Amino acid sequence: MSKIVQAYFGLLKIVIVACLAAMVIMVFSNVVLRYAFNSGLAVSEELSRWAFVWMIFLGSIVVVNDRAHLGVDIVIQALGPRKRKACLIISNALMVYASWLILLGSIEQTKVNIGATAPASGLSQGWFFSVGIVFSVSSGIILLYQLYMLIRTPSDQIDALAQRPATGAEL
Repeated sequence: MSKIVQAYFGLLKIVIVACLAAMVIMVFSNVVLRYAFNSGLAVSEELSRWAFVWMIFLGSIVVVNDRAHLGVDIVIQALGPRKRKACLIISNALMVYASWLILLGSIEQTKVNIGATAPASGLSQGWFFSVGIVFSVSSGIILLYQLYMLIRTPSDQIDALAQRPATGAEL
């Protein structure tokens, strides 16, 4: 199972790099075309915007897995082990709920926009909104696993579990 998870996060990182490279190439090409030839590619603006959104959402999946999102934990660190564990369980449960809400909204937006085409590329707008589905399913699975591990871990060992994993692919 660990190899499948590592392969998934490796694929995510490759797609993130591809999105960034595509954005750089499209935006740079458009700048050169506008200044040197007084023309440009309208499709590059649209596709670079789509690549940016996909890159952000896919990067967020990697960051959720690594527990690397910004957070203020000064209050959590001041609590005892049992209260700290309770707060971590509550926060993870709330993040699972937020992922559920994002999933529902993304499914609805994808269904509404599946027949709409983007003005420059002619691609279905459903592709733009479907990244929310990918994000919410992936992060929901990660967060459910982390919640399971929090519940299973004794309170006095919770600090080691709440830290960022060294491997980058905890599942």
